[in-house]
Amino acid sequence: MSDAAVAEHEPAVLVTESAARRIAFLMQQEDTPNVKLRIAVSGGGCSGFKYGFSFDDTVNQDDRLFTRDGAAVVIDETSLELLGGAEIDFVEDLVGAAFQIRNPNASSSCGCGNSFSVG
Repeated sequence: MSDAAVAEHEPAVLVTESAARRIAFLMQQEDTPNVKLRIAVSGGGCSGFKYGFSFDDTVNQDDRLFTRDGAAVVIDETSLELLGGAEIDFVEDLVGAAFQIRNPNASSSCGCGNSFSVG
């Protein structure tokens, strides 16, 4: 099976340059070598599903790894079904700084951006 065939069946997640810089910085702050940012989707939140962020030094068999500029993001297959095609960004403005997920699979999201629903 060629790489193109594999990529065609796995939805991609884009990590922006800004998110990669922030993830790489946070990875350096951790005491655990080879730590990665894990993004998971779980039931809950005000819209039905919520995003979860944590650091993990384990990559499980059902995980997919996305890297950019030294930053590593791990997403399990179940969460990837709801995150396929999403863009992970890090935004800083006058109100604060936070990771932001632009998820094309979300039909609506809450005002804080931490939860979403699918149509």
